[in-house]
Amino acid sequence: MTSGRSARGTLPSFITVTCLFFAWGFITSNNDPLIAALRGIYSLTTAEAMLTQFAFFLAYGVFSLPAAAVLGRLGPSRTIMAALGVMIAGCMIVLVASAVQTYVLVLVALFTLAAGITALQVAANPLTVALGAPEKAHFRLTFAQAFNSLGVVLGVDLGARVMLSGDVFKHGGATITDEASRLAGLAAVNHAFLVIAVFLLALLALIFVMRNRIEQAVPHGGNANGDAVSPFAALRSGWALSGAAAVFLYVGSEVTIGSLMINYLNRPEVLGVSLAVAGSMTAYYYWGGALVGRFIGSALLTVVPAGVLLSIMVAANVVLAIAAFTLHGPTAAWCALSMGLFNSIMFPTLFSLTMQRSSVPPSATSGVLCVAIVGGAILPWIAGRITDATGSFGEAFIVPVIGYIGILVFAVAAARVKGADHKPLAMPAGH
Repeated sequence: MTSGRSARGTLPSFITVTCLFFAWGFITSNNDPLIAALRGIYSLTTAEAMLTQFAFFLAYGVFSLPAAAVLGRLGPSRTIMAALGVMIAGCMIVLVASAVQTYVLVLVALFTLAAGITALQVAANPLTVALGAPEKAHFRLTFAQAFNSLGVVLGVDLGARVMLSGDVFKHGGATITDEASRLAGLAAVNHAFLVIAVFLLALLALIFVMRNRIEQAVPHGGNANGDAVSPFAALRSGWALSGAAAVFLYVGSEVTIGSLMINYLNRPEVLGVSLAVAGSMTAYYYWGGALVGRFIGSALLTVVPAGVLLSIMVAANVVLAIAAFTLHGPTAAWCALSMGLFNSIMFPTLFSLTMQRSSVPPSATSGVLCVAIVGGAILPWIAGRITDATGSFGEAFIVPVIGYIGILVFAVAAARVKGADHKPLAMPAGH
């Protein structure tokens, strides 16, 4: 139980941490317009431009466990402030990359930015689970993730307006041949990342002001020694490892669907719409569905057990993914687009279910779960190979079919564990 003083600090602390969810959704979503801008500025092939996503997701595989060790050593507030500092440094490297006009340095900048976001997620997800009554943990994390989705929607819109506006990119990121246009494109990218840096600096100031209240609002475990906060402690927990496998499959499936969707809807045997229309449909129906679903799902989680609701949502997506894989025409298209709605609660619920069932420290569990986000780099690559081999975007939907079946196994197993949803979660105090 938290003290009265801690309880009074829980709501403002939760609001503050929710701002972080919005922030990393907003920043991560800028990769989409950035890819289009970089293709034109540096005359890149599509594969070369997609290295931006690879560099970004690679950071999760590299830095999640070290970030877990930092969380165990410093506690949540100082870890979050350090993460924000690293993210600001990443934005500054973008400016240097623009000055020397080197694409490789852009990748270094994105890797640095993602390293900070990785540490932010390692700290913020379990912190949100811990900020309040254990039985409401699934609601809190899903509600906070709804603002992450809001950040994604607004980030794509603002990023496109800043980085892809004007005559420079009027052909959708086609190669820029004259130096003046190239400099204008670089200036637009710089403008976007300066805005992001200022936003992050404001968040850093907010966390600094709120740091003591955040620390007081959560229970602390007795993990003051190195063994207790070892990031490899998660290897001792079957729930932590199975939860990581489910997160790997979920993130990989979600990113695969989003990566396939525009070209899938463009195919004449599906909808045959233009790429521009397909892009709008993907934004508003697939990603917008996830946004709406998280607000609805957070309400449902106050009355429906998390494992049960997760099982229902995953089962629905198994059916929808099979439909997208086997059917054609508008039916297949709308089944594919509807998957965003059912994706909505999956990541936060997988995270909170695992945190409450894991037998090892929260920092270690959070670290291994964030390592699993690297699935977003691996499964889309597999789906791409399937598309290249078969010549069909629909065939690649076999990847999310298999992924959701694996997640369903975890969801059903988690739903059968009674009482775990009421287990309080202690966070490291730092020292």
